Amino acid sequence: MQTSNNGINLIKQFEGIRLTAYQDSVGVWTIGYGHTGADVRSGLTISQNQAEQLLRTDLGRFETGVGQLVTVPLNQNQFDALVSFSYNLGLGNLKSSTLLRLLNNKDYNGAAGQFPLWDKAGGQVLAGLHKRRLAEQALFETAPATVAA
Repeated sequence: MQTSNNGINLIKQFEGIRLTAYQDSVGVWTIGYGHTGADVRSGLTISQNQAEQLLRTDLGRFETGVGQLVTVPLNQNQFDALVSFSYNLGLGNLKSSTLLRLLNNKDYNGAAGQFPLWDKAGGQVLAGLHKRRLAEQALFETAPATVAA
Protein backbone atom coordinates (compact mmCIF):
# COMPACT_ATOMS: atom_id res chain seq x y z
CA MET A 1 0.00 0.00 0.00
CA GLN A 2 0.96 3.61 -0.46
CA THR A 3 -0.02 6.60 1.61
CA SER A 4 -3.02 8.43 0.16
CA ASN A 5 -3.28 12.19 -0.22
CA ASN A 6 -5.28 12.24 3.04
CA GLY A 7 -2.39 10.62 4.86
CA ILE A 8 0.22 12.86 3.25
CA ASN A 9 -1.81 15.94 4.11
CA LEU A 10 -2.11 14.80 7.73
CA ILE A 11 1.65 14.36 7.96
CA LYS A 12 2.30 17.73 6.32
CA GLN A 13 -0.21 19.46 8.60
CA PHE A 14 1.43 18.24 11.79
CA GLU A 15 5.06 18.22 10.68
CA GLY A 16 4.88 21.65 9.09
CA ILE A 17 7.63 22.65 6.71
CA ARG A 18 10.95 24.21 7.55
CA LEU A 19 13.44 24.78 4.77
CA THR A 20 16.29 25.46 7.21
CA ALA A 21 17.48 22.74 9.57
CA TYR A 22 16.38 23.05 13.20
CA GLN A 23 16.46 20.95 16.35
CA ASP A 24 13.10 19.43 17.30
CA SER A 25 11.67 19.31 20.83
CA VAL A 26 14.10 16.55 21.84
CA GLY A 27 17.14 17.96 20.02
CA VAL A 28 17.07 15.97 16.76
CA TRP A 29 18.17 17.91 13.67
CA THR A 30 15.20 18.11 11.31
CA ILE A 31 14.36 19.74 7.98
CA GLY A 32 11.54 19.81 5.43
CA TYR A 33 8.45 17.89 6.55
CA GLY A 34 10.09 16.28 9.57
CA HIS A 35 13.01 14.65 7.74
CA THR A 36 15.81 13.50 10.05
CA GLY A 37 19.03 11.63 9.47
CA ALA A 38 22.78 11.94 9.14
CA ASP A 39 22.30 14.31 6.18
CA VAL A 40 20.60 16.95 8.38
CA ARG A 41 22.92 19.35 10.19
CA SER A 42 23.05 22.90 11.44
CA GLY A 43 22.95 25.48 8.63
CA LEU A 44 21.44 23.15 6.00
CA THR A 45 18.82 24.71 3.75
CA ILE A 46 16.69 23.07 1.07
CA SER A 47 14.08 24.08 -1.51
CA GLN A 48 10.36 23.28 -1.44
CA ASN A 49 10.94 20.69 -4.17
CA GLN A 50 13.69 19.05 -2.12
CA ALA A 51 11.38 18.95 0.91
CA GLU A 52 8.71 17.19 -1.18
CA GLN A 53 11.25 14.67 -2.49
CA LEU A 54 12.58 13.95 1.02
CA LEU A 55 9.00 13.36 2.21
CA ARG A 56 8.27 10.94 -0.65
CA THR A 57 11.52 9.04 -0.02
CA ASP A 58 10.90 8.88 3.73
CA LEU A 59 7.30 7.75 3.21
CA GLY A 60 8.51 4.75 1.21
CA ARG A 61 10.51 3.50 4.19
CA PHE A 62 7.55 3.87 6.56
CA GLU A 63 5.06 2.35 4.12
CA THR A 64 7.30 -0.70 3.77
CA GLY A 65 7.78 -0.92 7.52
CA VAL A 66 4.07 -0.73 8.30
CA GLY A 67 3.43 -3.33 5.61
CA GLN A 68 5.95 -5.69 7.21
CA LEU A 69 4.84 -5.17 10.82
CA VAL A 70 1.07 -5.37 10.38
CA THR A 71 -0.23 -8.90 9.81
CA VAL A 72 -3.96 -8.14 9.50
CA PRO A 73 -5.90 -6.46 6.69
CA LEU A 74 -5.96 -2.66 6.74
CA ASN A 75 -8.11 -0.18 4.90
CA GLN A 76 -6.51 2.91 3.39
CA ASN A 77 -7.33 5.16 6.36
CA GLN A 78 -5.92 2.70 8.87
CA PHE A 79 -2.75 2.37 6.82
CA ASP A 80 -2.40 6.15 6.49
CA ALA A 81 -2.84 6.63 10.26
CA LEU A 82 -0.17 4.03 11.00
CA VAL A 83 2.25 5.58 8.51
CA SER A 84 1.73 9.01 10.09
CA PHE A 85 2.23 7.51 13.57
CA SER A 86 5.42 5.75 12.48
CA TYR A 87 6.71 8.76 10.54
CA ASN A 88 6.54 10.78 13.74
CA LEU A 89 7.59 8.16 16.30
CA GLY A 90 9.67 5.69 14.30
CA LEU A 91 9.05 2.12 13.24
CA GLY A 92 10.78 0.80 16.37
CA ASN A 93 8.13 2.37 18.56
CA LEU A 94 5.37 0.91 16.40
CA LYS A 95 7.04 -2.51 16.49
CA SER A 96 7.21 -2.59 20.30
CA SER A 97 3.79 -0.99 20.88
CA THR A 98 0.66 -2.36 22.45
CA LEU A 99 -1.10 -0.68 19.52
CA LEU A 100 0.56 -3.09 17.08
CA ARG A 101 0.05 -6.11 19.34
CA LEU A 102 -3.67 -5.38 19.66
CA LEU A 103 -4.00 -4.68 15.94
CA ASN A 104 -2.26 -7.90 14.95
CA ASN A 105 -4.64 -9.73 17.32
CA LYS A 106 -7.50 -8.23 15.27
CA ASP A 107 -8.53 -5.87 18.07
CA TYR A 108 -8.96 -2.83 15.83
CA ASN A 109 -10.90 -0.86 18.47
CA GLY A 110 -8.30 -1.57 21.14
CA ALA A 111 -5.54 -0.52 18.75
CA ALA A 112 -7.36 2.72 17.94
CA GLY A 113 -7.56 3.47 21.65
CA GLN A 114 -3.76 3.37 21.91
CA PHE A 115 -3.07 6.38 19.66
CA PRO A 116 -3.71 9.08 22.32
CA LEU A 117 -1.28 7.42 24.73
CA TRP A 118 1.64 8.41 22.49
CA ASP A 119 1.54 12.15 23.19
CA LYS A 120 4.84 12.66 25.02
CA ALA A 121 8.29 13.85 23.98
CA GLY A 122 11.12 13.89 26.47
CA GLY A 123 8.65 12.59 29.08
CA GLN A 124 6.36 15.61 28.72
CA VAL A 125 2.88 15.70 27.19
CA LEU A 126 2.93 18.04 24.19
CA ALA A 127 -0.34 19.58 23.04
CA GLY A 128 0.68 19.28 19.38
CA LEU A 129 1.44 15.57 19.76
CA HIS A 130 -1.85 15.03 21.54
CA LYS A 131 -3.73 16.72 18.68
CA ARG A 132 -1.81 14.63 16.14
CA ARG A 133 -2.58 11.36 17.91
CA LEU A 134 -6.28 12.26 18.09
CA ALA A 135 -6.26 13.06 14.36
CA GLU A 136 -4.51 9.76 13.59
CA GLN A 137 -7.00 7.92 15.80
CA ALA A 138 -9.93 9.59 14.03
CA LEU A 139 -8.49 8.70 10.62
CA PHE A 140 -7.85 5.10 11.73
CA GLU A 141 -11.49 4.81 12.84
CA THR A 142 -12.96 6.37 9.68
CA ALA A 143 -14.26 3.94 7.09
CA PRO A 144 -12.99 4.80 3.62
CA ALA A 145 -15.47 6.44 1.29
CA THR A 146 -17.08 4.01 -1.10
CA VAL A 147 -17.41 4.83 -4.75
CA ALA A 148 -20.72 4.10 -6.46
CA ALA A 149 -20.37 1.83 -9.47
